[in-house]
Amino acid sequence: MSRSFTIRVPATSANIGPGFDVVGLSLSLYLTLSVTITPPTPAAPAAPPVLRYTGEGAAEVPLDAYKNLTTRVALYVLRCHGIRAFPANVAIAVANEIPFGRGLGSSGAAVVAGVLLGDALGALRLPPARMLDFALMVERHPDNVTAALVGGFVGSYLRELDPAATEAASVPLSEVLPEYPPDAGEDWGMHPPQPPLGIGHYVRFGWSESIRAVAIIPRFELSTAKAREVLPLSYSRKDLVFNLQRLAVLTTALAQSPPDPELIYEAMKDRVHQPYRKTLIPGLPEVTSRINPSTHPGLLGICLSGAGPTILALATGGFETIAEDARTIFREQGIEVDWKLLTVVGGSEVV
Repeated sequence: MSRSFTIRVPATSANIGPGFDVVGLSLSLYLTLSVTITPPTPAAPAAPPVLRYTGEGAAEVPLDAYKNLTTRVALYVLRCHGIRAFPANVAIAVANEIPFGRGLGSSGAAVVAGVLLGDALGALRLPPARMLDFALMVERHPDNVTAALVGGFVGSYLRELDPAATEAASVPLSEVLPEYPPDAGEDWGMHPPQPPLGIGHYVRFGWSESIRAVAIIPRFELSTAKAREVLPLSYSRKDLVFNLQRLAVLTTALAQSPPDPELIYEAMKDRVHQPYRKTLIPGLPEVTSRINPSTHPGLLGICLSGAGPTILALATGGFETIAEDARTIFREQGIEVDWKLLTVVGGSEVV
C-alpha cells in the first residue's frame, strides 16, 4: 500500500539584535516536502528516490538524493539507525518559500527537514530532543535549527564543556555528510558518527501576539561563512556587557502586552556582529538608525536577520511604511529589496 506524508519546516531569523548565536524566531515562510512511497510491483520495480524542487533556489539545488542536503541528512539519520538505504520508490516534491543566502535560515530548514524525513522514512519516532542532536551534528549553531524544529521565540546553547558534546563538535562535517562517489553502493558509508545525547538545550520565551515581523530582503546573497569572516576573534568587556544587558531585557520585553517600543528598540541594539557586517551590507547602518519608533509609529525594533543581508523589523503596525522607507534607503545605495510581512509560527510538523 502506498504511503504519503508532508513535512513543513518554517524559516527562521537568528540573533535578533544582541542574541548572537543564542536566540531565534520561526517565521511564516516554509520549506515543504510532499513524500510518497509506492511499494514495488512487477510493473513498477524498485527505483531510487526521485526528487523534484520548485520555488526559491530551484535552479541551483541538486536533485540527486546523494548530493542534496535534505536527503543526505535523511540518509545520515537512517544509517545511524542501521537502515542502509532509502525505501524503494520514494518520490519527494519540495516546494520552498525561503530565499537562499539571505539570513532567513534556508540551510537550517533543509537540515531539519532532512532529520524529519529520515525519522519518517525509518519510522523511528525520535523525540524532538534527539532530532535536535542530529540537526546539530550537521548545523553546528543551535539558534536556527532549534527555532525551525520547535517554533516560536527560543534561546539555545551547546554543551561545549561536556566531553561527548565537545567530541561531537570536533567531528568533521565531511564524516557526517560524506560526498558520495558515483559508484557508491548501499554498503558505502554505513557507519557514520552517532550524535551524543543532549548536545543542545533550549527554552521557549514568551511572544506578544500583536508583534509581526517585516523582512526587508535585499536582492543579493551573503553566505554565512563570509559574514563570519569579518567578525573579530575577541571583544571588549564593555561590548559584551552591552549585549548581555540588552538580551536580558529583550527576552522578556517581547512577551509583554502591549509591547514597549522605547524598551525594545534599545534592547535590540548590538555591538557583537552588526557593526562588523555593515561593510558587507550597504545601507545597514542607515536603515537601522533612520527607521525608529519616533519616525515610524508601530515599530518596536530593527536588526539584521541572522548573518544578513535581510533586515528584520518587529512592529505592531505601520508595516508598509517601514518597508517602503527601508526600500528608499537601500535604493540610495543602489540596492533593490523585496519585503514580506511575516508572523511568528509554531515549529516543524509531519502530517
